[in-house]
Amino acid sequence: MTDSTETPEIRVDHVGVAVHSVDEAEPLLTLLGAEKLVHEEDPTGAFRWAYYLLGDASRVELIEPVEGEDSFLTDFLAENGPGMHHVTLEVADMDAAIATLEAEEIRVVDRTDYDEWSEAFVSPRNPTGVLWQLMEYRESFADERPDPERLYIGGKRLSES
Repeated sequence: MTDSTETPEIRVDHVGVAVHSVDEAEPLLTLLGAEKLVHEEDPTGAFRWAYYLLGDASRVELIEPVEGEDSFLTDFLAENGPGMHHVTLEVADMDAAIATLEAEEIRVVDRTDYDEWSEAFVSPRNPTGVLWQLMEYRESFADERPDPERLYIGGKRLSES
């Protein structure tokens, strides 16, 4: 890797776990002391996600398929069963993060810009074998969600820090 003059601000936001049912998986997280913050459907309608807070900063996301919908998630569960799906990294500047990766020939795929966030994925065909999700939260992400200050690590979006 070449030296870069400035590395974009990035931090681990959450770990995503694929499950058949949030309701069935949630009791384990509850036993581990997790508190559910959000449970809602993805804008594409292909899956639902639930965020759980563990302690002051650790978060886990459970993702479950929407019944009757074929998606990347139903394919993943059919092939692998429930388990680790992705690691999400919050980035302060999506364009800068992608440029840094692509300058080193790291493949970034499936960038999508929603009203409330932008996301892109680093193909798991990288040296770690992990699917990395890059996410840049927009100010509107916290609108109409409970406890907006608790949705972010340290209470603020990385771009606000």
